[in-house]
Amino acid sequence: MSDHLEGGTPRRRQLRVGALAAALTAALTLLCCTGGTAAFFLTELSGGGDDLSPEARSGCGRTHQVNVSGKMPRFAQYGDSQIRNAAVIIKVGSDMKVPPRGWVVAIATAMQESGLRNLPHLGSRNDHDSVGLFQQRPSQGWGSPEQLQDPAYTSRKFYEKLVKIPNWEQMPLTRAAQRVQVSAFPDAYAKHEELASKIVDALAGGAARTVQVAKQNICNAATRGQIAASGWTAPIPGGVGSGFRTASRPSHNGVDIGAPKHTLIRAAATGRVLVARCDPDHRGGRSCDVDGWPGKGGCGWFVDMLHAGGYVTRYCHMIVKPRVVPGQLVKAGEVIGEVGTSGNSSGPHLHFEVHLDGDRSSRGAVNPVSFMRDRGAPLNGKA
Repeated sequence: MSDHLEGGTPRRRQLRVGALAAALTAALTLLCCTGGTAAFFLTELSGGGDDLSPEARSGCGRTHQVNVSGKMPRFAQYGDSQIRNAAVIIKVGSDMKVPPRGWVVAIATAMQESGLRNLPHLGSRNDHDSVGLFQQRPSQGWGSPEQLQDPAYTSRKFYEKLVKIPNWEQMPLTRAAQRVQVSAFPDAYAKHEELASKIVDALAGGAARTVQVAKQNICNAATRGQIAASGWTAPIPGGVGSGFRTASRPSHNGVDIGAPKHTLIRAAATGRVLVARCDPDHRGGRSCDVDGWPGKGGCGWFVDMLHAGGYVTRYCHMIVKPRVVPGQLVKAGEVIGEVGTSGNSSGPHLHFEVHLDGDRSSRGAVNPVSFMRDRGAPLNGKA
């Protein structure tokens, strides 16, 4: 069955993330090991709704200062005191010259550890001596119980350890957080990355949409392997040609980005490979090692990936077999294939799709232009 028929009617089935997790559990290993052998459960990547109030939506300006004492934006998931704690985390990171990617990592970590609450010692409900936003332990040298109840102090201690980790900015969020926290649940941080990015954007002028270039935070420039603070990057450089569900192509569930053959295609965000294969054409043939043509049908050589938040990205028309395999964990910006024109194609380009809620069918597809722009990794096209 063809998962992508650009010139005809899509024939797809919805991916249920929980069912997929059960099938892959035995094959997938931990992203960051602490001596255990538990699997990386994809169900932890599926998140609920993260709608923001109008005042929580922010552009990407030149300043990313945060006011810890002013009016806080509203989030359905968190109250004012919790968002104020997030503001403290960001301000400490900014004062320490930690790039905005670190703010996202820190907030996602505090979301998992304490729900952004400045927790006291929980006594009989906690068999350790964990305290504060990051549930750091006095017995492990983080500081005194009184110090760890200070949100600014505990945030600073988190960042001090984070920035000592080599290449932490290129790591998947959950791995960077785990290197700091040494948690018993090392994969749990991933599910908070999307909302943590939205909180950073709302509190710090769109800072999660920036890339650090020459020690400057540049907005909307995540491409060629550079990763925005949100954790996303454009899969290839170049502008959009054929758009999403246009009047002339209402069933075109993605966008086409023109590029020469063999242009490297990169994973738009850290995730698991769901599919990496040759898509059959209208006649059921799997002839992906030759140039395609309009009306042939099929996606050619293609890859589907599942990301935190239940997002799925699709990359079609590769020139040769993808460089990744199903079940593989791939980092944002990692090369997964090369641009070609296999399958239902009239010339070299990348057909790129984004789907919500783990739904690989046409029902789950959204406009990749606006989606990627909101994450600081624009496709240089019009929504």
